Amino acid sequence: MKNWIFTFAALVCATFAFSQEALTYQKPPKEILELVDVERAPSVFMDSKKQNLVYAYSPMYKTIDEVSEPEMKLAGQRINPLTNMTSGARYFTRVTVQLNRSGEPKEVSGLPANAKLVNFAWSPDDQYIACGNIVANGVELWMIRVSTQKASKISDAVLNGNLGTMFTWLNDSQSLLVHVLPQKPVYTDVVTAVPTGPSVSVSDGSKAQNRTYPDLLRNKIDEKNFELMATSELVLIGLDGTRKQWKSADLYTRESFSPDGKYVLINTIQKPFSYAVPWSRFAMKTEVYDMSGKLVQTIENRPVLDKLPKGFMAVESNKRSIAWRSDEPATLTYVLALDGGDPEVKVDFRDEIFTWKAPFTSGSATSFVKTPQRFGGIIWGRADVCIVYDSWYNTRNEKTYLFNPANPSKGLVVLFDRNSQDEYSNPGNFETIRNQYNRYVLQLNGMETYMIGEGYTEKGQFPFVNQFNLSTKTTKNLYRSTYTNKLEAISGIIDIKKGELLVRIESPTEYPNYYIRKMGGKSAPVAITAFKNPFAAMNGVSKEVIKYKRADGLELSATLYLPAGYDKKKKPTGASQKLPMVMWAYPQEFKDKNSAAQNTKNPNEFIFPNYGSPIYWVMCGYAVLDDAAFPIVGEGDAEPNDTFMEQLVANAKAAIDAVDSLGYIDRKKVAIGGHSYGAFMTANLLTHSDLFAAGIARSGAYNRTLTPFGFQGEERNYWEAQKTYNEMSPFNYADKMKTPMLLVHGENDNNPGTFPIQSERYFQALKGFGAPVRYVVLPKESHGYAAKESILHLLWEQDQFLEKYVKNRVN
Repeated sequence: MKNWIFTFAALVCATFAFSQEALTYQKPPKEILELVDVERAPSVFMDSKKQNLVYAYSPMYKTIDEVSEPEMKLAGQRINPLTNMTSGARYFTRVTVQLNRSGEPKEVSGLPANAKLVNFAWSPDDQYIACGNIVANGVELWMIRVSTQKASKISDAVLNGNLGTMFTWLNDSQSLLVHVLPQKPVYTDVVTAVPTGPSVSVSDGSKAQNRTYPDLLRNKIDEKNFELMATSELVLIGLDGTRKQWKSADLYTRESFSPDGKYVLINTIQKPFSYAVPWSRFAMKTEVYDMSGKLVQTIENRPVLDKLPKGFMAVESNKRSIAWRSDEPATLTYVLALDGGDPEVKVDFRDEIFTWKAPFTSGSATSFVKTPQRFGGIIWGRADVCIVYDSWYNTRNEKTYLFNPANPSKGLVVLFDRNSQDEYSNPGNFETIRNQYNRYVLQLNGMETYMIGEGYTEKGQFPFVNQFNLSTKTTKNLYRSTYTNKLEAISGIIDIKKGELLVRIESPTEYPNYYIRKMGGKSAPVAITAFKNPFAAMNGVSKEVIKYKRADGLELSATLYLPAGYDKKKKPTGASQKLPMVMWAYPQEFKDKNSAAQNTKNPNEFIFPNYGSPIYWVMCGYAVLDDAAFPIVGEGDAEPNDTFMEQLVANAKAAIDAVDSLGYIDRKKVAIGGHSYGAFMTANLLTHSDLFAAGIARSGAYNRTLTPFGFQGEERNYWEAQKTYNEMSPFNYADKMKTPMLLVHGENDNNPGTFPIQSERYFQALKGFGAPVRYVVLPKESHGYAAKESILHLLWEQDQFLEKYVKNRVN
């Protein structure tokens, strides 16, 4: 590929002249660089009893060499054809084990040098961890025995990690069902292959209003490559490496064992493939087999899902959500839409759930329960208790029900009826526990259950554990965090009888660590982990959550950072002494003002400057207003986006006014920035207001006619809401945009709606009208950026831009 494709296209803003800059990768200043060059704390994997901890270490970022490895894009999936593994997979290079939550973690021995471990999976008995190891020519299967901290390879590089589940533990914890390549795939290079004819797609007259999906199949060569990519044999591999072919080659995507281990539920992709939707919506067959590999029953033959009705509540009309009932040996459940999957159809009940007991005789499935809204899931408990959820997006309503499977005539009993966006009323999540089948079910003591909540309130965040009685619907608080200078997140209940909780405690300068907390006592929590703060250079930074009001009275909030040593009491008097500010935000749609006004920010969260964060610039003398609330509200029959622009500008003005009123900033030196929908916000604010000195827009969409069948929270299509689509598209107002903007996009953006052409065409329009814009394309990067070289360069670009157009701006 020619070198110019990989250069950074740029506009030299100082002279408004258009030229290209052939840059090599740059690095940001020392203050920022030292926050990037840090060692990442390990990921923690705990067994089901939360007794043994496995620490897996990974690099903070990948290298540009890794991001530049070969990649194929097929049916919404991206793979490395050399390794037959999804591209971009995060891997671990070393592993340690801490037994019984005590002592120093011990290094796992036997792992290969330069390990790249992926897909960690505990065995049902918690004795082993299976994982893949990526090597130059494929993926190997490895096993770690937790008690001895020893690893061993149990297969060569023959695993297929391209699609679906790479391996699944059998119930006995002695073997795994593994996706194995029948042979090494030989893919056809679509660029060099000589075509034999055109690609033709046909509309048969039926409506198919699909959103914009990336990386779809385009031709017969893609179809052939996809089939090669997705084809696996199912092989039983024992812990000693013994192999037995269980099923011949097919396009397998998922295998799920029944709780008693006697049956396997298998999904396979069917032909013909679609050019309109990703593989997850291809035609799919779902079947049950016994452990000898004999077909027991075909559960569903689903056609391709390319013609769903319009709306977020639209679903397929076939059996869906096919799964095992966790509290019985071998009972399947599935859901059928009583409205045909069309949310526009008026019915008393939207969905009906069925159960189907082994041996799955045709016609023996029975109706279980019907839900008034769209089915949202079941937590199984015991023969007479389960929890059922349903919801409806358009009203933001969410209901939680008690249901008696042994006596369905009692019907659904409403436990909670709430707005899904109302965090202050959130009762928390039911705690689950493993049963005799090693499946998670509702933790019950008679009719008493336990709920863990994040605990957002008007006065702050105070996570809790409640005991909730399903019969009386009464709540008893067992524990509520009382920290005002730290955040204590409750990860789970270890032992309810002993009152032991697993919690994670952090503060702005204290890295999150795990502790054992005793409920009901005054003893201090006991530390399990001791991760150090890799960002100690930020310890003096001031962090607080500020609250303020929009012009219409809507309450808003944001997190404000000020440089270390900044004296908030001694407010500067002149503009030259005040701070420049970087504001970062992401708009969100709401159907009511009450939910939109709620604060879910915690000033005690650890300060973690990831690559996409603006927090770095507090180290360079800026005030930073992060996660500024940008609600877009449409109550009743009103659609939020019909007043998008007015609310967007009002949110921005309120935030600037709030910080300006504190006396900290020069309001003429404020930058706005965002990623994805935040970039879309940024472009609109620079176009339709004079509030900002400059803006940073990363990986956004700017022309809504290119997403004609909905975007973000917008369900209406372009032809139903042309005025809204057009007014929300900053591309349509390129001639009005005169504020300096840094436009950034990953060359290989894989996010629906934010294809690179969005930034390409927007830049061309802005360039045509002489707008002061710098356009940076990051080679090989997707919607999120992965390579360290890319990230350092991005930070350099942003720093150079802010220094020139914000901090050193001449008013």
